[in-house]
Amino acid sequence: MRKHPGDASGSCEDSTVASGMRKHPGPRRLPSWLKRPLPRSNGNSFTETLLRELRLETVCENARCPNRPECYSKKTATFMILGNVCTRPCGFCSVPKGVPDAPEDDEPERLAEAAARLGLRHVVITSVTRDDLPDGGAEHFRRCILAVRARTGAVVEVLTPDFLGDLRAVDTVLSARPEVFNHNLETVPRLYRKVRGRASYQRSLDVLRHVKQTMPEIVTKSGLMLGLGETLEELFEVFSDLRSIGCDTLTLGQYLAPTLKHIPVVRYVPPEEFDRLAELARRLGFRHVASGPFVRSSYHAADMVK
Repeated sequence: MRKHPGDASGSCEDSTVASGMRKHPGPRRLPSWLKRPLPRSNGNSFTETLLRELRLETVCENARCPNRPECYSKKTATFMILGNVCTRPCGFCSVPKGVPDAPEDDEPERLAEAAARLGLRHVVITSVTRDDLPDGGAEHFRRCILAVRARTGAVVEVLTPDFLGDLRAVDTVLSARPEVFNHNLETVPRLYRKVRGRASYQRSLDVLRHVKQTMPEIVTKSGLMLGLGETLEELFEVFSDLRSIGCDTLTLGQYLAPTLKHIPVVRYVPPEEFDRLAELARRLGFRHVASGPFVRSSYHAADMVK
């Protein structure tokens, strides 16, 4: 394991958690920094109505994102294509698991219509994992990117699955030239089996490496959830691995268990520790780092590009 720069300000965990010697039973109440008032805006209703009208899914809704009221009130959302049923049973995610329906051929046009009516200049497109499809849904991603760009001229950011490591599928997505390619590592390697199930840390790194090697001009991005029992040393190793393959931007946010059936939170990380982790990541050379309890992969995504 690589050694981290040993300044005391970089501590992410208290001594009992960082040592890895015992697990925290998990707080039962949200700390004060994870509570905030709901926004007051008719944009929330407008966004929800439009999404229902156009029969579109969002990760905001399906993943129970705590930022959904804020984002919907500002007439923005992260679109989730290829249905709302995932083929992988990840322990942290509330998206339904099972056998998905076939892709809907008119979804790219409906997605482009929503982006136009919301007035979006930065569109984030993600998907459930579709291991049941020969290309993992890559061609559908390509069609959605092209439809949105043709209709709106917006910057397009994709947040993709790993396509089971099929780099031909990655190339299919790249052929539409999204401005930002995001693929989340989610957590440190030690916790992969528990948190990400059938995913592979190395496979995810290989996807991001391939994107940067194939199209260096595309901004590459990845994100991690904190509070699952990771240590500072493990986080530093992941940061270093991402920089070694040229990853440009990084998001760090607090994991919140969607329900009692999901992996429990080990620890709520205070805002000041998120700040110290951001500084550590910037020293390693990331072009931009968004780090905080409410940060998510696509939260304020346009600001990261700017």
